Amino acid sequence: MTTDISTGSPETNKSINGSLWIGILLIVLGIVAIALPAFSTIFAETWIAGILIAAGSAKLVYAFQTRAEEGFIWKLLLGILYAATGVMLLVDPLKGALTLTLLLGTFLLTEGVFELLLAFRLRGQPNWTSALVNGIITLVLGGMIWFQWPFNAPWLIGTLVGVSVLFTGISRVMLSLNARSALNPSDRAASA
Repeated sequence: MTTDISTGSPETNKSINGSLWIGILLIVLGIVAIALPAFSTIFAETWIAGILIAAGSAKLVYAFQTRAEEGFIWKLLLGILYAATGVMLLVDPLKGALTLTLLLGTFLLTEGVFELLLAFRLRGQPNWTSALVNGIITLVLGGMIWFQWPFNAPWLIGTLVGVSVLFTGISRVMLSLNARSALNPSDRAASA
């Protein structure tokens, strides 16, 4: 069952307005993250640490709940690895930011190589150059992170998170405005 957005029901209007305000909030948060990249890097790194600690704790609980089954030791070790990594990131956020930045650069370099290999395997197919361009750009980004490391660690992750949040907010605002304009003119006049 689909909902016709052009009906302009109060629930639809409320949903569109809520989405619009969330988009505006995301734009503001994205701008703040970009303006304060060191703070947002530490914030993102601490958030990742918290997620790892929570995931490790859940894995440890699961390991003990299923200790009669096979793989108890591996489940236990995996839970400890998650939790210990999270604690290490939380205890020393600056080293955590350095490590995460280096991992991001390594990931992008590896992805770039794989994308280039894929592009050359797709050579001869229509639009194979888009995979080639993607691979080159990803490889260049990974190389830029690697060659500027550790100097880029204090600002890189926060800036990237900020850009992501900013564009998510812009997308949300645009979708909300499009949904609002899809309402019938009489419905828009009634909801104003």
